[in-house]
Amino acid sequence: MSVWPKPFFEPEALKQRLLILSAMDIVLCQEDWLRRYQFDPQWDENTTFANVSNGAGDDLFILFTPEGVIVKGFDHESEMSPYAREEYEVCIYEQVPPALLNQLEDEAVTKEDVTFCLWRESTDHVWKTGDVHNPQGLDNGSDFLLGMIYDNPDDYVEWAEAYYEIKVSLDVVSYIFTNTSITKEMMMELNPEVDLEIAIKELQAIGFTVT
Repeated sequence: MSVWPKPFFEPEALKQRLLILSAMDIVLCQEDWLRRYQFDPQWDENTTFANVSNGAGDDLFILFTPEGVIVKGFDHESEMSPYAREEYEVCIYEQVPPALLNQLEDEAVTKEDVTFCLWRESTDHVWKTGDVHNPQGLDNGSDFLLGMIYDNPDDYVEWAEAYYEIKVSLDVVSYIFTNTSITKEMMMELNPEVDLEIAIKELQAIGFTVT
């Protein structure tokens, strides 16, 4: 196996960012099937689940467990896709620790749809990936997919305004990114049409703070 070669979030920072992005989607979009981000802190016993999907067949699944964190990505246009190979064979998981690999067995995670995988066991200090045979240097979609986990408010606002076709307050988003909390007034500023009662229940269900 190898060290993941690109900068990436620390596990707790990653979990917090995915929580924030899911909370933003709850406020901006009342129809969950249109949302890009989903977060479930109690997906399974001791497991937190996060999903990032662009609705076009590309997605990330991130599972946080006591044994560590595993990230599975699928870019349907990547030549690393199992559907792009002459033989349907998935070898990307060969070196994944069994305790983490087992987390991908749920049907919802679509284990076979994969173009890259990285993980970090609870005792690790770096993210790791398998030594995947890729002599041609084919794009596995990781830059594209991991880039959807926005690292700063400006990038998120740029995406959200284009996706939802609304004006999004950078000041409010910056506050949420920093404080991992939101007020009712901020919710109304972000989306004047939001149903506060429903949105607050959804935010509480994912463990997001409403003050």
